[in-house]
Amino acid sequence: MATIHPTAIIEPGAQLGESVTVGPYSVIGADVRIDEGTVVGPHVVIQGHTTIGRDNRIFQFASLGAAPQDKKYGGEPTQLIIGDRNLIREFVTFNLGTVQDGGVTRLGNDNWIMAYVHLAHDCQLGSHITISNSTQLAGHVQISDWVTLGGLTHIHQFCKVGSYVMTGMGSAISQDVPPFMITSGAPAEVRGLNSEGLRRRGFTPERVAVVKQMHKLLYREGLTFAAACTAIEGLAGTVPEADGDVGMMSRFLAESTRGIVR
Repeated sequence: MATIHPTAIIEPGAQLGESVTVGPYSVIGADVRIDEGTVVGPHVVIQGHTTIGRDNRIFQFASLGAAPQDKKYGGEPTQLIIGDRNLIREFVTFNLGTVQDGGVTRLGNDNWIMAYVHLAHDCQLGSHITISNSTQLAGHVQISDWVTLGGLTHIHQFCKVGSYVMTGMGSAISQDVPPFMITSGAPAEVRGLNSEGLRRRGFTPERVAVVKQMHKLLYREGLTFAAACTAIEGLAGTVPEADGDVGMMSRFLAESTRGIVR
């Protein structure tokens, strides 16, 4: 049976896995589902159509699944979906999605979310992401896998951040950030390549060399955006083990709607 503190309020209809723990004074809404092994600390409020996976740790004073901060929201049964093995620290706020988008705010697996982080409606986050204190994501933001967001990073609505990106403290991002880059500043600028992060993720020197070439084409050769995209596509096949990296970069650039941070 779930371990529920006697002061916690679990509304009828909530579904809690057998090994879930709920701390003092927490409130779990009727449309919430929490899977096995997840620990909900004290004074946590989980509302709305919220699904939380296995083995998460949710610290005190978090607010998950509240109505989106969007004037168009009319009480529709939109969702918040959280995966497995996430660490969610104090005072975070994750909002439901809206029907103007896919209706779901989503967080993947194995993420480390520090205090005071805000995920607005319809944000889509992958896995293995680290988000430092007081980072704020506006609506419809997309964050890919293995991203590290420095403290006080602010991201404008509809922006996309590619895999393996690292942002510096206080970055203000209003355009898309291509994979593999380091960005900082307000407004943010790309400062270089996240080489150390790539090595930590097991990239071989050959793969890193191809990623460096993509960075050079985008930021050091004085090419137009279209010409840089064409040159990056031409790297396919030069180092077969890096073809996935080239393909990921090419897809990201082709799908960018806000333009990229330059």
